Amino acid sequence: MTGVGQNWSHSTTLAAAPISASRARSFVSHHLIEHRLPYLVDSVCLVASELATNALMHGRTAFVVTLSGEDGTIRVTVSDDSDWIDSRGTRPGLRVGGRGLTIVSVVSHDWGVIPTLGSKTVWASFDAQPRRPS
Repeated sequence: MTGVGQNWSHSTTLAAAPISASRARSFVSHHLIEHRLPYLVDSVCLVASELATNALMHGRTAFVVTLSGEDGTIRVTVSDDSDWIDSRGTRPGLRVGGRGLTIVSVVSHDWGVIPTLGSKTVWASFDAQPRRPS
């Protein structure tokens, strides 16, 4: 099974527990390897971990992690039942926390938040094509 030329999607629901960030990384890693996209594992797992951690710390509800591939783009989303959205922007300054969305912004191709009544989905996308050395 290849991930670059086919459309696919996998989802899992994780509890609002500290172990869930690790489970999100394992879920993402497993499916990227399954779809023959091992070169994306590090970056997509890092972003999935950051989004899961935000859901744990701020949403404090169970959350759904979805990993999908469509038209050469890989997308990871984390949806939770909280409408809290970080309004501080992506410039954390000297704060100890608050760097997660900066990491997401730097590592992913694009990202955003889809707010809905009483919940939200945070997503990040990645180019599925491997980078060729220059």
